Formats: sequence, C-alpha cells, structure tokens
Amino acid sequence: MAAAAGRAWGGRGMEAAAGGCRAPLPAWWGLLRGLLLAVLAVGSCQGNSVERKIYIPLNKTAPCVRLLNATHQIGCQSSISGDTGVIHVVEKEEDLNWVLADGPHPPYMILLDGNLFNRRVMLQLKGTSRVSGLAVAIAKPSPPQGFSPGLKCPNDGFGVYSKDYGPQFAHCNKTVWNPVGSGLSYEDFDFPIFLLEDANETQVIKQCYQDHNVPRDGSGPEYPLCAMQLFSHMHAVTSTVTCMRRSSLQSTFSINPEVVCDPLLDYNVWSTLQPINSSGKVDPEKEVIIVATRIDSHSFFWNIAPGAESAVSSFVTHLAAAEALHKVSDVHLLQRNIMFTFFQGETFDYIGSSRMVYDMEKDKFPLRLDNIHSFVELNQVALRNDSILWMHTDPVSRMNESVEVQVRNLLDILSNSSMGANVTLQEAGYSQPLPPSSFQRFLRARHIPGVVLTDHRTAFQNRYYQSMYDTPENIRMQYPEGLSPEETLEYVTDTAKSLAEVATVVARALYQLAGGANNTSAIQADPKTVSRMLYGFLIKMNNSWFQSIIKPDIKGILGDVPQHYVAVSSPVNTTYLVQYVLANLTGTVVNLTKEECLNPEKIPSSEKEMYEYAWVQGSLDPNSTSRVPYCVRSTVHLSKALSPAFELRQWGSTEYSTWTESRWKEIRARIFLVASKELEIITLVVGVAILIFSLLATYFINAKADVLFSLPRDPGAVAY
Repeated sequence: MAAAAGRAWGGRGMEAAAGGCRAPLPAWWGLLRGLLLAVLAVGSCQGNSVERKIYIPLNKTAPCVRLLNATHQIGCQSSISGDTGVIHVVEKEEDLNWVLADGPHPPYMILLDGNLFNRRVMLQLKGTSRVSGLAVAIAKPSPPQGFSPGLKCPNDGFGVYSKDYGPQFAHCNKTVWNPVGSGLSYEDFDFPIFLLEDANETQVIKQCYQDHNVPRDGSGPEYPLCAMQLFSHMHAVTSTVTCMRRSSLQSTFSINPEVVCDPLLDYNVWSTLQPINSSGKVDPEKEVIIVATRIDSHSFFWNIAPGAESAVSSFVTHLAAAEALHKVSDVHLLQRNIMFTFFQGETFDYIGSSRMVYDMEKDKFPLRLDNIHSFVELNQVALRNDSILWMHTDPVSRMNESVEVQVRNLLDILSNSSMGANVTLQEAGYSQPLPPSSFQRFLRARHIPGVVLTDHRTAFQNRYYQSMYDTPENIRMQYPEGLSPEETLEYVTDTAKSLAEVATVVARALYQLAGGANNTSAIQADPKTVSRMLYGFLIKMNNSWFQSIIKPDIKGILGDVPQHYVAVSSPVNTTYLVQYVLANLTGTVVNLTKEECLNPEKIPSSEKEMYEYAWVQGSLDPNSTSRVPYCVRSTVHLSKALSPAFELRQWGSTEYSTWTESRWKEIRARIFLVASKELEIITLVVGVAILIFSLLATYFINAKADVLFSLPRDPGAVAY
C-alpha cells in the first residue's frame, strides 16, 4: 500500500514536473502575445491623439471669473464638469429668437458679436435655461457708441462723500461720472462667458457652425452638430465673508487646507525726490507734497485690462514728470520734499490708497498724514478737448479758511505753470465734487489741500472706461506703416507729445510748490521717454528698453500684450515695471560690482536705509550677444496694497475694500461635433451589450482554459 501510494505520489509529482518543464510554446502563441502587447502600447500612447481628433481646443481665450465682496458675488462660472451646448452664432438681435424660443436643440452656446455684448442682451440671456454659455468675439472697430461694463458711479460708498460729508455729492447725485457704465461687470451670471481673443479661432467656430448648425430649408439642422464646452468652475460662493471664513476654518483644522478665495492685493510703488529713511519716520516738521496716480484697470474678463486712458495715460505722465524733476540741479535744496506715489487696486474701492492712509495712521509708514503739505493727482489726462486740463478740488474741505487759502495757492501755481505750454488749466468749479480718485481716501482721514487733474470737467471723456476697448487706439496712438518693433518703440507719437506737455506743466508746478525759486523754463519732460513708456505699457512689454532696465531674475514678466489687472499674486507685471522704470528715470548708476550691488549693507557708505539698489540687465553689447549689466541706486520702494479689512479680519467691512477673487481648478474651452441623443443611446446600448458578451466569453474561456489551451504531452515523457 505504501509502495502504491508512493508510486501514485511520484506519478503526480513527475506530472507536475513535466508540466513545469513543458515543451516550448508554439511560435504562433508568442506572435499573438506580442501583437496584443503592441496594440495595448499603441492605444496608451495614442490616447491623446484620439482626443485631438475629437476636440479642437480654443487657446486664446479669457474667462469671466467670480469676484466677491462683503455682501455679494459677481462674475461667471460653469458647472463643476464644464458646460456644453450647441453653437449658435448671434450677429444681430433677431438671431436671439432661435436661441430663446425657436431652436430645437437647447441648451445653446452662443457666439456673440462684440457689438451685441451689452446689458440689455445679457439680461435676456441671463433669464433663460436655454443658454449654457457664451463666447464673445471682440468688436473691430470698437463700438462707436462706447462700452463700459463698469458702474456709473465708480467706487461708490468708498470715497469721501457720504451722508456725513457732502451728502449732496454722495452717490454721484451731482455728477454721473461714467454715464456709459452699464454695471455689467457687477452682475452675477450662472453660466460661463469667455472672450475670444484670436480672430482665427473665431473664424474656426463660425466655419464649424456654417458646416453643421445652420438651419436648412426652414427646419432645424441635422446631426451631427457643432458644440462648445467651457470650463470655468469657481470654488468660492456668496460673499467674501463666507469664502474667507471657509478658508480660515480649513487653515485652522485641516492638514491640507483648501483655500477657496484670495484677497485682491499687490504693492504700491513710491519714491521721493530727496531720500528719506524708509525704515524710520520723517521729521514731523518736514512737509511733503504727494503726487499720485493709479496703475491698475479692469474689464469684464479676467486679466484683460489694457487701461490706456483710465490708468496708463496718467501714470506714464506721472513718471515723465518725476524724471523731469530729478534732472533739476537744485532739487536737494528744495524746502519741501516730493513723494511720487503709484497706487495699486484703486479700481476695487481704493485698495492701495486706503492701505497707505491706514499705514500712515498706524505709524507703519515713514510719513504721517501731518507731513502732507498738499496732494496732486493725475487721473485720465489723454483725451483733452482743446488742450484743456481740468482742476478738480473738494468744495467741502474748502469751506475751511486755511484749506481754502492753500488750495487757491495750489491752483494759481498750476495755472501759472501752464503759461507758454500747449496746455490750458481751468477750474472745474467750486460746486463741483471730486471725481473718483485716490485723493478722496486721504480726505476721509484729514483735510488736505489737493487737486485732481483730468481731461473731463464732468462726465468722463473715456467711453470705454474699465473695458477691453480702452486700448492705444482709444487715446489716438498711431504709428506709420512698416515700422520695425525697434522703430515703433522710438517713434514719438502725437499722444506722447501731448502727455509730455502735461508732464512738463506738472513738474514745473511741483517745483514751485516745493519752494523752488529758479526759472522753470528748463524743466521739460521728454516726449521720447513718454513714447517708450506708452509702447511698453500698451503695446509690447517685451521690448529692448524694458529688457535693459529690469533684473535678470524677473525677465520672465515681460509678456507680449500688457494688462493691468491687480490680481491676487504679487507683484504683478505692471508693478514691477513701474518700479524699475521709475528707478531708471530717477535713479543713479553707481560703480558697484554685482556682489556689492546685491549686498549694499556690506558697503559702509551705501546708506541702505535711504536707497534701494538693483542689479539690472543692461543693454545688449553692440559687439556681442551678451548684455552689459550695471547697478542702479534709487529711492524707489514698495509698500503693501492689501486692504486693511484683511489685516483686521473685518471681512464684512463697509470702511475698506473687501474684494476677493475665487479660486478655480481649470479654465479651458473647446469645440467638437456632438451626435443625436438617439445615436448616443444606441451607441451606449451596443457598447454595454459588447461588454456583457466580452465578460461572458472571458468567463467561459477562463473556465475551459485547461481544455482550450492544454498542449499535447511529450510522448517521450514517462511517469514512474
């Protein structure tokens, strides 16, 4: 029995051994396995290729995103998985009937002509479930009637006028500054809206629509239809109070906190004519004249903010005036200092100026409010009629006799400085309130003599305020045909000459205000410098001049088309460039090595508290492709432009700006052909049937694998 059992065990063992050492598989089996592996590899590698054959991505787009303040949300968003709809081109208002009532294939994605992008049309689309999204084509030329999605009364409620201070001027009761303003940017849309920046992509969409979606013989088009999908899901909802509380709770209790919104923030840029200790305090007896302007703009679409008239014209003029003053030989002897200030975030309820006032009040800034002798602000100066520049003052503070005397002196000096120049300064009128301006935030804190210079007496001359059409063409910048980029950079336009004249008048007036006694005729702004700045800030940032004046480690900020939105990451491109342009125009080239320039505290005579040092790229060496870097010493500094509401955690504040920007996961747009619902159901059913059949086949093949795939035993193998 034992022997029999041993033989039986031995037989199974030999059989197992024989199975483990079977004869080689036939050649066709290896070939089949190789083919299967090759197919799988090709499939995995070509997955993206299949997607490219189905979808056409739209790469040059700008979304409308969600912004929030203390009380509500504005902007747009898609569903979490994106919104899809059949494309319908709307080029005249009659085309809307198909979308709103007649079309048999809702929801629709509308390709809207830019001339129809207005409040009346948008509110029609907002009130229907037949629209899943919108793509807006830029109107060329700009809409002749004007287009401003901003408010009729910009920054209402955050300036100086209120029920307690000049109530007759509050809420633009006396003057509607932006009559073209539709308030479209401050509406909340529950579907995505994208701007199409590339005319070629717009034409691709129209061609797809023509090929597939145009109604034939009065009936609806047949499938397949051209569709669009837009992704712009926003994480934040309701208000800044809600989103900041959620972010705060996440940061407190979560290991991996998910922030849903961020405050709009950046940095103000400032410098002084005479150096001051930036980490100390200015002597209480020292008087300082503040010259100010804003450097940010906005439009309906995210990061599309050319701001030619609303921001660039004034800060370029400001920079040119600063350069002209620094060239005067006796500026170090002036009785009063001059501070050149460039505020960020002013579009959103005066973020930059309110923060500087707050810092001055809390002794967190070298100056105190008591140091301010007077205030001069440049605010939209490019569209002058008959070369007239209007001087606006505050009628309420002028009721104070001492303020009135100082304001009168300021106006007289400005008027006298325009003598002999192609600029005429006129008073806007004693009963006229201040236009929306940074100066209003300073007046809220203290009665300061001041003036705001503009090209408009009442309503804005700018018909494209806070819009995508506030472009170089809006301020009449024109260049001859056929110029190279370098020639365009150096070409002095009529606009540049006009702004240089304004800068000259401002510089001469500031010199006299500061106590200068010499003749001012030699003080002259340079039109060539103004031309370079206009080209760089409005047409092409990545130019040879900007390349030469910035640090090597930030050369990546030089994009092609400049935009001046404040954003949530800082400093933004505009802030950096204003900082380095100001340093270039007002600073001094010093003979220091790179190591010394980057570490000036190691040099005994560097006066680090008084100056900032920057090692910049320099111009290209004419004899090689390398640059000639150098060190610039200047009085240019940055200070925070973050609303005090976020420092104080008062997210529901009515005193300070509370604007935040929602976070998002992805922003993208694409078009593709979509099949009918019936075909999609049939495809799904067939696919499920094939899947079930495959599973059954796999099960039975696996169950019978020992029969189907067993190989005949080697006849030479013998079991003992």
